[in-house]
Amino acid sequence: MEAARRRQHPGAAGGPGAQLGASFLQARHGSVSADEAARTAPFHLDLWFYFTLQNWVLDFGRPIAMLDSPLEWFPLNKPSVGDYFHMAYNVITPFLLLKLIERSPRTLPRSVTYVSIIIFIMGASIHLVGDSVNHRLLFSGYQHHLSVRENPIIKNLKPETLIDSFELLYYYDEYLGHCMWYIPFFLILFTYFSGCFTASKAERWMPGPALLLVAPSGLYYWYLVTEGQIFILFIFTFFAMLALVLHQKRKRLFLDSNGLFLFSSFTLTLLLVALWVAWLWNDPVLRKKYPGVIYVPEPWAFYTLHVSSRH
Repeated sequence: MEAARRRQHPGAAGGPGAQLGASFLQARHGSVSADEAARTAPFHLDLWFYFTLQNWVLDFGRPIAMLDSPLEWFPLNKPSVGDYFHMAYNVITPFLLLKLIERSPRTLPRSVTYVSIIIFIMGASIHLVGDSVNHRLLFSGYQHHLSVRENPIIKNLKPETLIDSFELLYYYDEYLGHCMWYIPFFLILFTYFSGCFTASKAERWMPGPALLLVAPSGLYYWYLVTEGQIFILFIFTFFAMLALVLHQKRKRLFLDSNGLFLFSSFTLTLLLVALWVAWLWNDPVLRKKYPGVIYVPEPWAFYTLHVSSRH
């Protein structure tokens, strides 16, 4: 009877199905083993190319598309073309993250992955609304290099409680939306990165297409870190990646082509952020808006202060 029960339920305790399931869970959620390192995945050119392309077009390009589109087609009381770009980003990016997780030898537990994607979509959607209003205010004279209360079109509003409403909108856009958007994003990227190690010398180099994608990828993450004001989250992720690289090196495991691409992109991003901060270090107006210890000006604040004001 016991043997028949085990044949009917191969996953019962002590059976081969249970051993296989335990091995699978350990491989998916545990540390990188020697067997995993020997089965290193090839460079995911399709995913990294789609990531880079949609990031540049749908995220970086949406405010530009909004400013260049005629108001006759997209009036101020309707969504702009940039808003539709953002809607597409909110659908495509979670899909690409899920595909990236599918190809990773390590991942988060399925429930954690689902919650992370849900929070990511919620944060990006909150940002969609707040960012849409803030960018449309540019046509009314709103200046991004000034705080909400210091803006000429805001500070004289009556009753003054309206200013509190605009500050609430700014909070949803720049703080709550960004936190819910970027924390799951970097968590998934780091989890994927933790599985990108190999013991094979042939897999320690990036192919030619990966080298071509490093520059646009690193430049986009520079925009993400500066405009999103997430330098603390980024630098924490970067040093966690660096610590993991040093830890795995003791086990004679090294980054594969996918890990090298991601780490190289983040390294370039850190260099670009340092150059950006050094260039604007003595700007008195931006210093006033970003008075904290960590001074990382937003590109759009620089644009409204030094570019659009000249036209």
